Amino acid sequence: MITGELKNKMDSLWEIFWTGGITNPLDVIEQMTYLMFIRDLDDNDNRKAKECAMLGLPHKSLFPDEALIGDRKIDGKQLKWSVFHDYAAENMFKNMTDNVFPFIKNLHDDKNSAYSKYMGDAIFKIPTALMLDKIVTAMDTIYEEIASLKNSDVRGDIYEYLLNKLATAGVNGQFRTPRHIIKMMVELVKPKADDIVCDPAFGTSGFLVETAEYLKTHLKQEVYFDKKNKEHFMNDMFHGFDMDRTMLRIGAMNMMTHGIENPHIEYRDSLSDQNPDRDRFSLILANPPFKGSLDYAIVAQDLLKICKTKKTELLFLTLFVQMLKLGGRCACIVPDGVLFGSSTAHKAIRKEIVENQRLEAVISMPSGVFKPYAGVSTAILVFTKTNHGGTDKVWFYDMKADGLSLDDKRSPVEANDIPDIIYRYNNLSAEESRTRTEQSFFVSKEEIAENDYDLSINKYKKTEYKSVEYPPTSEILAKLEELDSQSTQGLAKLKEMLA
Repeated sequence: MITGELKNKMDSLWEIFWTGGITNPLDVIEQMTYLMFIRDLDDNDNRKAKECAMLGLPHKSLFPDEALIGDRKIDGKQLKWSVFHDYAAENMFKNMTDNVFPFIKNLHDDKNSAYSKYMGDAIFKIPTALMLDKIVTAMDTIYEEIASLKNSDVRGDIYEYLLNKLATAGVNGQFRTPRHIIKMMVELVKPKADDIVCDPAFGTSGFLVETAEYLKTHLKQEVYFDKKNKEHFMNDMFHGFDMDRTMLRIGAMNMMTHGIENPHIEYRDSLSDQNPDRDRFSLILANPPFKGSLDYAIVAQDLLKICKTKKTELLFLTLFVQMLKLGGRCACIVPDGVLFGSSTAHKAIRKEIVENQRLEAVISMPSGVFKPYAGVSTAILVFTKTNHGGTDKVWFYDMKADGLSLDDKRSPVEANDIPDIIYRYNNLSAEESRTRTEQSFFVSKEEIAENDYDLSINKYKKTEYKSVEYPPTSEILAKLEELDSQSTQGLAKLKEMLA
């Protein structure tokens, strides 16, 4: 979460767009993303140049001495934020529209890449030189504030803050997944260097970017210094599907900024026959739409065979099972209704995961996690595809706090169960002795089956009641009479004073 001066600066930048005539929140975020991307390209190029100089390695800059824009040749330095941000307003605007924006639209050499496909119809919508000058100046002050904070996570906080401003969030169940929840899910499944990762409800690439960051942090040697693994990381590891081209465009830029050169990002209705991927991925991380309701005619028939329903949350869960290859893992967010719903479809998908796959964990989250744009209660399911069962017992955890207040403000608080969840999940043998009155415990598959495969933690959690001793009734009545007498005396004194 961003607060204080940085939040004020971001709000001021948003106001520049608003007063300048760009009032659609998604347009504002898209244009901001373009400019952040342009600045990041310069910063990343400068950082790589310094690293190569220190290591004595050759450096090929993104900004050639002579750049080809259409059929024109220009000085490549004009494309760098650190150069053109000092231009006069009119010159900056002309340079941006004629040179810089066409440059980023054609940045990727492979014209079939995700970046090229979704940047192809990108439009620069800032209408005037004065407005662009104000925005660039405001962004420079924001980056100075970021540098002063010396917090590597603040960029993600800024992006999350921008997306929280989407007025349309939640209309289709497209809730923005908080970054710390994404990070927790990634740490639970521990991505590997040879994984093939997919998010069939891609959004702005949060799950894929966090997976990449995890690999860079925990498996840097294995990923970057093994030629085969690095090639896989850059080109074949990451897959994402969505039906919103703007989100795909933002996601493609987001991934490229994080060093993933050629992710497989596609415009696709994941639940329809447009999606042929079955038994393909070794890891799925997702927060699929909750509120959608589809027509049977557009849903892939193999999904309806397992779970005949129009509810997207059930269909997506069925889809994850189908898309995983044997041994593949999944961590996904589902609304609470999936855990205890009594319809035939609800029971069918729960039974499929418990009986035919291996369900490992159900982590119940508090309803405030998705505020301010939704108060829905949710849970995280972690399971492995086996097609031959394997569920012996399921680990349940009752998350009560995530480090932020559970109201609309979502202010930082001390209470945070996330470190405990990660620690306990990685040490499940120590959970055997936990009782049903504690925050986490095991439940056997047999007991779950006896309860119609109900996966809600309240079905199994036991409440410990403590007896409380109260004073005798006579003593309570005497105390009430004393208080009543004091009140009467006080009222009499007040009347005397007013007489």
